[in-house]
Amino acid sequence: MMINAYWPEFLSLALIHFMAVVAPGPDFVVTVRQSLKFGRTHGVMTALGIGFGLGIHVLYTLLGVSALMHTSEWLLTAAKVLGAIYLVYLGVQLCRSKPAKHNESATATNTEEHPDTPIESQSLKRAFSIGFLTNATNPKATLFFLAVMTNVVSIDTPMTVQMFYGAWMCSVNALWFTLVSLVFSAEKARCWFQRQMHLIERSLGVVLIAFAARLAFV
Repeated sequence: MMINAYWPEFLSLALIHFMAVVAPGPDFVVTVRQSLKFGRTHGVMTALGIGFGLGIHVLYTLLGVSALMHTSEWLLTAAKVLGAIYLVYLGVQLCRSKPAKHNESATATNTEEHPDTPIESQSLKRAFSIGFLTNATNPKATLFFLAVMTNVVSIDTPMTVQMFYGAWMCSVNALWFTLVSLVFSAEKARCWFQRQMHLIERSLGVVLIAFAARLAFV
């Protein structure tokens, strides 16, 4: 009975959230980079990190912190600055990417034969943390959840149902970016991109910095 009572609300929430997820943003850029450079496993771990990072926004939205941030201009500004700084940090790191050295060609060849073999080493913990921080430090997600919870979700909706909504959105985020990682870590995609990886990383770095500028000044 409870599921039937909140089914229309859930469908509206799920549709709005899915449209927001598939729109390209920092999460997409980071997942693509991780998948192309480090392979399928690291891409999936980054996607899982993004899903868990979204859980932070869900948690403080349910606790009412997002509403406080919305009414306290300095808190929202601080969140924007923090998010922008992290994106700039990632962007600068990517912009500093250099062409592969001659002695790395053997590794690149091995990658063509085994598409999940990374060109450079990176721990799975690091891959997870990159995805987690990219999403968790994005204040746009705060505003999204605040808008959704005030305009779509009824004030009378039980907390347990709202927690289910949050878990659903976190799962959808993780699954969507896992799909993105699987696409971009496919053998043909990686083999084609690896030869120009430094140019791709620099381009993605510029995109992340542009996202940071938009976040800070819009």
